[in-house]
Amino acid sequence: MDKKWDLSEIDEPQAKLLGDELNIHSTLGGLLINRGITDFEKSRAFFRPSLDMLHDPFLMKDLDLAVNRLSDALARNERILIYGDYDVDGTTSVALMYLFLKNHTENIRFYIPDRYTEGYGISEKGIEYAVSIDCQLIISLDCGIRALNMADLSKKKGIDLIICDHHIPGSILPKAYAVLDPKRKDCTYPFKELSGCGVGFKVLQGFCLKHSLDLGSLFNYLDLVAVSIASDIVPMVGENRILAYFGMQKINSQPLKSLQALIDIAGIKSPISISDVVFYIGPRINAAGRLRHANESVDLLISENPVQLRDFAQRLNVVNRKRQNIDQNITEEALRKIDHELPNSAKSTVLFNSKWHKGIVGIVASRCIEHYFRPTIILTESNGVATGSARSVEGFDIHVALGKCSDLLLQYGGHAFAAGISLALDKVEPFKKRFEKIVTNTILPDSEVPKLTVDAEVPLDFINFKNFNILNQMVPFGPQNMQPIFVTNQVKLVGSAKLIKGKHLKMQVKEEDKDAPVDAIAFGLGGLKASLSTTKSFRIAYHIDLNEFRGRKRLQLIVKDIKFYN
Repeated sequence: MDKKWDLSEIDEPQAKLLGDELNIHSTLGGLLINRGITDFEKSRAFFRPSLDMLHDPFLMKDLDLAVNRLSDALARNERILIYGDYDVDGTTSVALMYLFLKNHTENIRFYIPDRYTEGYGISEKGIEYAVSIDCQLIISLDCGIRALNMADLSKKKGIDLIICDHHIPGSILPKAYAVLDPKRKDCTYPFKELSGCGVGFKVLQGFCLKHSLDLGSLFNYLDLVAVSIASDIVPMVGENRILAYFGMQKINSQPLKSLQALIDIAGIKSPISISDVVFYIGPRINAAGRLRHANESVDLLISENPVQLRDFAQRLNVVNRKRQNIDQNITEEALRKIDHELPNSAKSTVLFNSKWHKGIVGIVASRCIEHYFRPTIILTESNGVATGSARSVEGFDIHVALGKCSDLLLQYGGHAFAAGISLALDKVEPFKKRFEKIVTNTILPDSEVPKLTVDAEVPLDFINFKNFNILNQMVPFGPQNMQPIFVTNQVKLVGSAKLIKGKHLKMQVKEEDKDAPVDAIAFGLGGLKASLSTTKSFRIAYHIDLNEFRGRKRLQLIVKDIKFYN
């Protein structure tokens, strides 16, 4: 799809002022200003984050109740059940809580619901399991904020429930012992965008502070928190950036043995980046919950036995390969359905196939958006109902849209860009029509075209090691702190472009009036090879990367898009 380049506006005088103050290029000063970093002190906090900058955990509503109840459970040697979701955020949350509390009690178990027989969130089967093991306290992580009935059931069974979640609450909160969610309307916690694992981390931070414990015993698990932040694609600002910054340091220096096993099986080379976590570590952790049972992922994450870890990692690797094959097949089928069943005028995509794999539909929805840029819902059949995943485009809140269809749904939950839903089979067609009408009436034209946010226009001589080293200190990258993308105009091909694996381009480019060529790689843009020539000028959008080969370091462009002059 043709992308619209959205060039960020830069306050040039302010950018130069900050650049001079920090002794950096004014363009880099502009990048900082557009990220809300407007003076020397904010710049220092950004470039030199510290764990001392984390907020007081007791600012979170109900955290004192949670810490006191947890402390009492440990003092009385009560059995504690750690309950989590089956995705990366949920399984890392469970592993974090389990590994930390294991140092304080042996009376601890964990529980992950089965995606297919129980579905998302706290289940009746999970509560019954807690009863069967004589559990007195359940701590739910990355789920529970809408579990009104299950909170009542837990209470009825005489089990206290602490909910740690980060999803949007409904109008009524569950009647649990404590409900921790920064998105609660009555919660004044300063940072609202923690991952589920991040909320669990704050509980344990509060526990350490209450009992004057060395916080280093908790920081030892920051690599798990970083994996959750990267994989759940939460904003990479505020506390998330601090936690991810130090978590990535740990991944690159002394990761947990479980994460090292995944790094080894995936063949990731150092230094490991957030994108490596997103594309290589996260999918392997996720694979078990998608195709089998997420217990396998937790078993890996909490193990320290080298032989066991190799076996666990190999199993997850095999499951992930199977997931990739299923993902590809369903995506191809879904794209064919769009072509044959939906009109060209459609503003949304809602597809149903009873045989599609429930664990893959979220990935397929995202893949469909790469081809047809519009809000997308992929549904399959599970336990006699239609269930699936919704994904949105920038500027369209899919959670709000689903709320307008709530009378047709059995359940829904999530946030602006992603959600899960279930509905009766006979409601699928009415839902398709209603959802399409809502999208048609409310989506803005600007949300119907994929955008590439460009941070600045620069000449190619901006690309040098001094500027790159500053850019490299802006890591970790993620939403609201994306890797900067630059545009250079009037460039030409030097020599010929080489096609790699039939779909990528490797080439050299230079500005029209300059001689120094720069290496460039354009992933997925192989179709443009025939349009490139040494005589035809074009524009490139790219980010800057370091290529190290046989001990030689060179800067190169990772080209995101190319536009030709008319």
